[in-house]
Amino acid sequence: QVQLVESGGGSVQAGGSLRLSCAASGRPFSSRDMGWFRQAPGTEREFVAAILWIGSSSYYAESVKCRFTISRDNAKNTLYLQMNSLKPVATASYYCAATRTSSGSYSSPQPYDYWGQGTQVTVSS
Repeated sequence: QVQLVESGGGSVQAGGSLRLSCAASGRPFSSRDMGWFRQAPGTEREFVAAILWIGSSSYYAESVKCRFTISRDNAKNTLYLQMNSLKPVATASYYCAATRTSSGSYSSPQPYDYWGQGTQVTVSS
């Protein structure tokens, strides 16, 4: 089974930057879609960004497009999320996720079979 561990969360002021990392153990990233989701208290888990195995295509929620960048290092089995120009609304727990096989349904939590425990991001004004 795949184990995912997030790191890099913390507290920053509005306009600041953070880079989240997701280290995977077990099976490699090959043939998997990878994604980042976030969840604030009292809200549903929402899609942030994804990178597909096929063509390494990247996709972003409209709210973070042009400010966040998702990437992965297959050799290191590590997923990254670079977050720039952070806003207070970005305050949430951020979760790394991976599918068993590439499905292309990247914006829904449903196709993701493996999840990390989350890392907290707090953006102050």
